Amino acid sequence: MESRQPRRVVVIGAGFAGLAATKRLAGKPVEVVIVDQHNYHTFQPLLYQVATAGLEPADVAYPVRTIFGKAPNVTFRHGTVVGIDIDARKVNLADGRALKYDNLVVASGATTRYFGVTGAPQYALPLYTLADARRLRNRVLATLGAADARPEDFDDGAPTFVVIGGGPTGVETAGALVELLDVSVRRDGLRIDPRRTRVVLLDSGTRLLAAFNEQASRYAEQTLTTRGVHVRLSTSVSEVTPTGVRLTSGEWIGSPVVVWAGGVSVDGTLAAGICASRDPTGRVEVLPDLSIKGHSEVFVVGDAAAVPWGGTHGGVCPQLAQVAIQSGHHAAGEILRQIEGREPTSFSYRDKGIMATIGRRAAVAQLRHGPTLRGTLGWLSWLGLHLVYLVGFRNKVVVVINWSWRYLDWASGPRLIVADASGAEEVDRLPKVGDPVQATP
Repeated sequence: MESRQPRRVVVIGAGFAGLAATKRLAGKPVEVVIVDQHNYHTFQPLLYQVATAGLEPADVAYPVRTIFGKAPNVTFRHGTVVGIDIDARKVNLADGRALKYDNLVVASGATTRYFGVTGAPQYALPLYTLADARRLRNRVLATLGAADARPEDFDDGAPTFVVIGGGPTGVETAGALVELLDVSVRRDGLRIDPRRTRVVLLDSGTRLLAAFNEQASRYAEQTLTTRGVHVRLSTSVSEVTPTGVRLTSGEWIGSPVVVWAGGVSVDGTLAAGICASRDPTGRVEVLPDLSIKGHSEVFVVGDAAAVPWGGTHGGVCPQLAQVAIQSGHHAAGEILRQIEGREPTSFSYRDKGIMATIGRRAAVAQLRHGPTLRGTLGWLSWLGLHLVYLVGFRNKVVVVINWSWRYLDWASGPRLIVADASGAEEVDRLPKVGDPVQATP
């Protein structure tokens, strides 16, 4: 008598949601294949520190194969998924091969959302992937070096850095850029006038950190302003060019570095091609158990899904790491329930609060129950939480040492311009004073 093959579960994406689903299925009576176009998991909350030369790329990434090296029922497939044949239950890869599945977990994440701003996809620098962080770090450091060598190439003899988006990523990046400017002058001897060098944070809303309470928003704005960031609220961008941004008011802000932290979208990702309805933000609509209508074997989780909050809350969850982790964990549990012949259960999000750091010894931690932590206490809480969820013992140790040293002296940090095979040195691409302001007619 032939033994029955275990159920095959294909997990697309090695982000927070994909890892959470795979970890729950590890060691269970299923065959799990996790597929990702990168062979590593990226700890996205710390990408801004890579971009601002606080951490190395390897400090926030960890090989997927190593994570599941001791799980005999989990294999990793390094490849790009180009399509899903739901009727045939197949995942098609870019190399022409296909993976059959009994259950599918789509955790393909999201991509940068530009809100139709002219020139933003071409000239703004997003911060969503490890490659984005490396590219931004190269551009920032190249700009500082160019300002030291050729100040005449910049308006007022010094560069302006523009950050678009007043959410956690924008606030954290703006605060870190100011600290990087300070250490570059004090420690690296760059001849840049800090009174002329500017970091400008733009947001179309009426306050920063809109998902936080007003007390946290005020603290973030006051702290950034005190540290030298020019915060401009109720300010929208109409165009991004190689030499700066134009506001909807017609005002022009010249800048060789425009960081885009304006939000994410599912458009252009794998999840957008699934034959399922989508909500107004583009996310895939899922049933209470996180499967899609008509296909109980397919689950969509994390940023790709309009994850229902559950309980009496109503509405959908924000695109946060905790939502991704919990939704991935739940989807894996539902697959195990199917194997056992049990009825599906509804997902219910457990809100643990939200955090954002503004800089060294300054952060806000808005807990679900209890007071909002600010300043050093909030910063320590932020550090502790991120260390808990950071993957890899080596990474935890390196980050702790790095943060401790920077707390005492702020002298460390990989301020290296590392060119890759994709193009020329960043310094050769920097715009100069007198270059065309407009990128479009």
